[in-house]
Amino acid sequence: MERGSDEEDGETSRKKLRLSKDQSVILEESFKEHNTLNPKQKLALAKRLGLRPRQVEVWFQNRRARTKLKQTEVDCEFLKRCCENLTEENRRLQKEVQELRALKLSPQFYMQMTPPTTLTMCPSCERVGAPPSSSSGPTSTPMGQAQPRPMPFNLWANALHPRS
Repeated sequence: MERGSDEEDGETSRKKLRLSKDQSVILEESFKEHNTLNPKQKLALAKRLGLRPRQVEVWFQNRRARTKLKQTEVDCEFLKRCCENLTEENRRLQKEVQELRALKLSPQFYMQMTPPTTLTMCPSCERVGAPPSSSSGPTSTPMGQAQPRPMPFNLWANALHPRS
């Protein structure tokens, strides 16, 4: 006999289990406590809900499968974002490597660079001051007189420190 005819007469066909809201709530609460049931728990829950133990067992199997699928989707999205971020970082780093190689290959670049400026730091307020210019005084320090040493400074301190 064909399977279609079994379904038509309704005697041997399977019906999809439709749960009441109360049954669904109880099953969900039970699943939160234990996502697997031992035979005793399965029997007690089936009795409480008016279902066969096999129906409870299948519901739990399906619920575990849905939970696993949902977690897999979440993990997949996370990994996609990580991959996109790493791909972008890789592009940026490759571009930086190309720029550095180009600089290495052009020695005239080093000749065109201006020497770094020496900054002096006011020790009391951590404000950066430019070195004294040639118009404000002598360019060399007299013998025996100490020249102020450049000190490390905090770039953000200037933003908070009012200028006078």
